[in-house]
Amino acid sequence: MLNSTLLMSSAHYFGNDHKLNPYYEDGATVDTAKAEIEHNGIKDALHRAGAEIVTVDAPPTSQDGVYTANWALVRGGRALMATLPPSRQTEEAWARTQLTELGYQIDDLPQPWRFSGQGDALICGDLVFCGAGYRSDEEALEYAAQHFGLQRIQLQTLPQLDDAGQPVINVVSGWPDSYWYDIDLTLSVLREPDSTSKGLIAYCPEAFTPESRELLANLDIVDKIEISEAEARASFACNLVSTGTTVVMSDSAPQLRADVESAGLSVITPHVDELAKGGGYIRCTSLWI
Repeated sequence: MLNSTLLMSSAHYFGNDHKLNPYYEDGATVDTAKAEIEHNGIKDALHRAGAEIVTVDAPPTSQDGVYTANWALVRGGRALMATLPPSRQTEEAWARTQLTELGYQIDDLPQPWRFSGQGDALICGDLVFCGAGYRSDEEALEYAAQHFGLQRIQLQTLPQLDDAGQPVINVVSGWPDSYWYDIDLTLSVLREPDSTSKGLIAYCPEAFTPESRELLANLDIVDKIEISEAEARASFACNLVSTGTTVVMSDSAPQLRADVESAGLSVITPHVDELAKGGGYIRCTSLWI
């Protein structure tokens, strides 16, 4: 089953000192207690959707340790470990330990490429939708697809631009920045293909370069729901988790909810806003293992 078992940590150390993406706001404070309540609400919703939840401690050395989706890409008992931005690198050893103790075979990239784990690699049956350019290098995604025997659908989202129209470089990571820095902010897998039907994805066309937008529009191996830029960016609508029958998604994306329900899927909508201050949402907090 899609997202049948999910790895989650906690929001106990969540913060916003390191402004790793455009969603961080100067002067914004984080209410950690509220973030923990939201995180527990997500966990409960995922459980009600039918997913088994495996919980581990969050790393005390990282404000972003709540976002376990970035720790690795996991399939068939093997975990290909991520390479995270500098301020998150202490999570790498932590994630390795947690997954090792859970019994997963640990694999590493052959080169020090950037790799955002599941955040930039969304599996849909034998397909994997990949996003490069910000948190992941295309070489890493090509390797990941080959490593797991998946067909790679390589995509590129739009960068954040400054007032002069030039791409913004994040001052914390030194890497290019984007409101769509991980593919899971722009695209979601709602249903995997089976013997009787295609898979189903939802995506925001406006988030992608013209070339990637055309590729997705012409892709006929999955059915598609288009998400508005307003719901994708302001409501994190794409950043959802589906079990193939039930979707856990934003409570402020009414159009996507209507489209998902029209496709025959049930919907659960926990409330999330504090965790969004770190540029992450429901999908970011859970790693499909």
